[in-house]
Amino acid sequence: MDRVFAGEPIHMDDLTLTLHRNGYPEETHFSFSYTPVPDKGGGIAGLFCACTETTDRVIGERRQVAKAKRERDRLFEASRDLFGVATFEGYLTSINPAWSRQLGRPEADLLARPFSEIIHPDDLTLTGEVVATLRSGQAVHQFHVRLLRSDGTAIPFAWSAVPEADAEGSSFYTVGRDVTEDLRREEALRQGHKMEALRQLTGGLAHDFNNLLQAALGSFDLILRKPDDAPRVARLARNGLQAAERGAKLTAQLLAFSRAQKLELRPTNVTSLVAGLTEILQTSAGPLVRLTLDSGPEDLGVLTDPTQLEMALLNLAINARDAMPDGGDLIVAVTERKVAEDHDLPPGMYVEISVADTGTGMTTAVAARAFEPFFTTKGVGQGTGLGLSQVYAMARQAGGTARIERDLPRGTTIVLSLPFVPVKAGVDAAAGDQAPSASYAAQKVLLVDDDPDVRLFLTVSLETLGFQVTAAEDAQQGLSMLEEVDPDLLLLDFAMPGMTGAQMAEVVRRQRPTLPIIFASGYSETDAIEKAVGPSAVLLRKPFGVADLETVLRSTLGGR
Repeated sequence: MDRVFAGEPIHMDDLTLTLHRNGYPEETHFSFSYTPVPDKGGGIAGLFCACTETTDRVIGERRQVAKAKRERDRLFEASRDLFGVATFEGYLTSINPAWSRQLGRPEADLLARPFSEIIHPDDLTLTGEVVATLRSGQAVHQFHVRLLRSDGTAIPFAWSAVPEADAEGSSFYTVGRDVTEDLRREEALRQGHKMEALRQLTGGLAHDFNNLLQAALGSFDLILRKPDDAPRVARLARNGLQAAERGAKLTAQLLAFSRAQKLELRPTNVTSLVAGLTEILQTSAGPLVRLTLDSGPEDLGVLTDPTQLEMALLNLAINARDAMPDGGDLIVAVTERKVAEDHDLPPGMYVEISVADTGTGMTTAVAARAFEPFFTTKGVGQGTGLGLSQVYAMARQAGGTARIERDLPRGTTIVLSLPFVPVKAGVDAAAGDQAPSASYAAQKVLLVDDDPDVRLFLTVSLETLGFQVTAAEDAQQGLSMLEEVDPDLLLLDFAMPGMTGAQMAEVVRRQRPTLPIIFASGYSETDAIEKAVGPSAVLLRKPFGVADLETVLRSTLGGR
């Protein structure tokens, strides 16, 4: 009243009064408004009071709150999800019955012990990080922590947690959902994707290898029919050899894709490499495609694996051919570019190799997935889906990148950006010096390989080059021959039953630390060889020819 008579209007939204009506004292609710009434002299003559009973509204709201609480409690009791309140000191203070049902533990036991005792040991670090984040006042959603049943079985849960709204609060609220079935479905989906990828891969590989085998088998069959026709035999042998070499490049592509075989990065003259591919690119593109080649300045070099770069360019040429069934233009150009700001490349000088075609082009959806492993727009048996993914992987492992440009009215341009390195003009840094064949007469080789056909090939090849060869079919036999043979060189297979080539090499190096050792292996795990024998291990990858063998022998033995 004092405030109203001082001229201030007052409103009270909910005033609780006990009224004696209906024969008993009753709780009632009213809203009151008091408005000052001025007199003629400007003072306050009185007040006007407006009074409205709100009892029914207030009681109705209370009933709604009570109903909502009962429903919330029923959900809390019946839910399969785990609802809980926990302290930052590490104890649960309130949980719903799902905890006991899911974990097979009494509620009293769960509330009495630190919750860290029911968390999988491998997830305790993550739990500690989450609690620290909650303590700072931030919510944490969708983190996975496994809880242990009473029998020790771990159940995966996806959790969300929020701290108390009060900044001084010592508790947080959390809810967890059992995601066991979700993980099973995800694994089944992954297996489905894996089988689809294998279907595409095997279909494409079967197609490619059947073509290669047809050329090789057909050539050998024709040689056997007329073995005395020397010119014809030489021509067919070259055809079979080329087919086998293409197969070797395909397996090398697969191994590099699997990351089991490392790229052999070395300075490579791109000008020489691209110029040397002119004939094979034109052959791969076919007679309906016009090839234009601009190999750029003579001194452009990159750090790359030249074999994988050749395979990448060959893949791009084949893709361009397939995109131009009625013919068109294939343009291969080499340029240099200085990169200042690029989200894919560190600053520096780069050599760009672009392969452009005037074909059907790519849709936005296809371009977005073109570098994915096993993705292909070709039918089953018409491609492995490894081509562009391998191109991208090769560029990234060499410190560069690959991009798809679709800004032409028709066609597609693939651009490889590789770090520039200086090389001498006109020199193919990848090929090395081709010194004349050396004489290896009287030099002794101990050959160890478990495959009899490979052993025969290597024995005849080494004897053809002038070596004295002693062959062993496994590492144990090779070690027993070591003292008797006293070899000048040890030629080892890597993957053999029993003792591997690497294990044998370790034994040999303890006895003869200066004996040269060469691994001739089709085993893909290059890293495993280096780990066992060291980064200086000399590795000759199967399949290889006599010329490849001689090159490695010349490099390893030097002038000996």
